Amino acid sequence: MKKLNIALVGLGFGGSFLPIYLDHPQVDFVGIYDPNKALCRQAAEKYPSVRIYETFEDVLTDDTLDAVHLVSPIPAHADQTVAVLESGKHCACTVPMATSLEDIARITNAVRTSGKKYMMMETTLYTYQFFYVKQMQKEGRLGKIQFLRGSHYQDMVNWPDYWLGLPPMWYGTHAIAPMTVLSGSRIQSVHCFGSGTMDESLHKQYNNPYPVECAIFSFENGLKAEATRSLFETARVYQEGLFVYGSNACFEWGFADNDKPYVTTSSPAKPGERGSISHVEQIELPNYHQTLPESIQKYTINPQHFDPLNPQDSLKKGSGGGHHGSHPHLVHEFVMSILEDRKPAIDEVLAANITAAGICAHESAMRNGEAVTIPVF
Repeated sequence: MKKLNIALVGLGFGGSFLPIYLDHPQVDFVGIYDPNKALCRQAAEKYPSVRIYETFEDVLTDDTLDAVHLVSPIPAHADQTVAVLESGKHCACTVPMATSLEDIARITNAVRTSGKKYMMMETTLYTYQFFYVKQMQKEGRLGKIQFLRGSHYQDMVNWPDYWLGLPPMWYGTHAIAPMTVLSGSRIQSVHCFGSGTMDESLHKQYNNPYPVECAIFSFENGLKAEATRSLFETARVYQEGLFVYGSNACFEWGFADNDKPYVTTSSPAKPGERGSISHVEQIELPNYHQTLPESIQKYTINPQHFDPLNPQDSLKKGSGGGHHGSHPHLVHEFVMSILEDRKPAIDEVLAANITAAGICAHESAMRNGEAVTIPVF
């Protein structure tokens, strides 16, 4: 099977993906680019085999590259994604896909015109938590899914300038993506309310007055789901939460991001008793590293906890790697979708629905909860 040449653009958060690509058995060469040259030099000192690109244009014009993984600031996502696809390269991009419906349309059109793969690198769809819920669903343990919730609480004070005042649901993908996939349907409409107030200096960049937005999404198959997103002046510990309520069982993320989740199962009520009997358990989550090439399984846990002499034991005991073990799964899915010539799991259609749902949610909030229809891409 052919090996790929891949460039990684953006070495802040993106730097955590570099060793995974270097260790992937189907990747031959990795190039790097970041406008911060010091980050490039540091990466090259640690990983001498990488090639540094001086400009983003140099990445686009290198015909030896098969693909580009963008981990760049949010305002650059749409333009850079379109440029990569139009240069004849496959493109992976961190979330969100874009911040306008027009830019989502530009990207989906570029995918079809170029014939190249696009994957939105949504971490929550490859976490221990999501894998566990998918297994519960596959085994029928949930019963009928009756309702879904998502949450993402985060304080963005002192983050880079482009974050300041960002509409919360523009970056709602971590809350929206898991429930979209679990629903087996697409989001067709949304009612959303903005809540609270924040310093007026945060209103200027995006004309957004809300630190918190809460949305009710309607799916084509009749399911409903709720998502809440906070970004500023909200004293809540960090959490990217997934909550699934089924007829037989439910799964609820722990209070804080790294807490153990709760699973509730029900038993039929005894004769003469009201309501079913609930059994609640706080569970340990397994690591689904077995689906990955052996050389990158170690990245599903904190590297400090990986023992190369006892790999299986350390993979069982180690605490989570980046975003609950998701990073190597994202890399592997992107690489194999190219080599197997198939759509990535989070292709432009799914990514567009997840991202557009958040964009439309903010539009609804600015209209005081008026229903907004999600366009079909």
